[in-house]
Amino acid sequence: MIKIAFSPIYFHPLPEGHRFPMLKYELIPAQLLHEGTISPENLFVPNKCDKVDILRTHELAYYDKLINQQLSASEQRKIGFPQTPALIERELIITQGTIDCALFALEHGCALNIAGGTHHAFAERGEGFCLLNDMAIASNYLLHRKLVKKILVIDLDVHQGNGTAKLMERVDPVFTFSMHGKNNYPFHKEISDLDIPLPDGITGKEYLKILDNTLLMLLDTLQPDFIFYLSGVDILSTDKFGKFNVSIEECKQRDELVLKMAYDHKIPVAIAMGGGYSPDINDILQAHCNTFRTAANLF
Repeated sequence: MIKIAFSPIYFHPLPEGHRFPMLKYELIPAQLLHEGTISPENLFVPNKCDKVDILRTHELAYYDKLINQQLSASEQRKIGFPQTPALIERELIITQGTIDCALFALEHGCALNIAGGTHHAFAERGEGFCLLNDMAIASNYLLHRKLVKKILVIDLDVHQGNGTAKLMERVDPVFTFSMHGKNNYPFHKEISDLDIPLPDGITGKEYLKILDNTLLMLLDTLQPDFIFYLSGVDILSTDKFGKFNVSIEECKQRDELVLKMAYDHKIPVAIAMGGGYSPDINDILQAHCNTFRTAANLF
């Protein structure tokens, strides 16, 4: 049985101008419940992440700025959100949701966070709508408790996971793999353990072939005992920022490819949703819901 992290605060406190792309956090669970893919028993509400767990990844000075609402105007512009206590509470709950998903995945095989995938957050700063790096924090949590030995981060958001790459560059048990748009944000890329920058206009067929070959190689070479999967749907051809030519069906095939490999190799996987900015909210909703449907069918 899959477990899914969700809290109403995922969407509630966001400023008016940012609410459209965040509607998905409310609509995804509603759709999955309506169609019977999940039941209320699949959902759980995370608490706030503990300071000690955050400070294994982020700097104390930055954490204090977040908690005390002391980000400068420039720092807030780079993040893309004005600071509010509710926004920080939201980030703390999302981060704990990914930690909890990792623990549930160890028990059940797979768990999903309806939010998360905040891969642009660095040790000392946030950017690109990301304040705390949930997958980096969760990775350090698992390693600190000696629950896993080798983690593979599969980041398939259209934007490179620059924060995750930088945070994990000296953490040998964590291998970061990012397949993203070569000409997309962030325009200064960090160095992941494996980066595959893709050209504008790449087709879904080409995308899936590269991914299939790469995952087979990584699983065979690394033999990870845990996977974090960032399943951004900004790879869609309809996405305002994506620049790829990938259909909703091909995006679903991407999820099936990743999750089937994890299932077949008996590797627990924790999933966060990442980005999605198609003008029609239904495109975002269906693509994200396909990730949950795929997970529910397998696990």
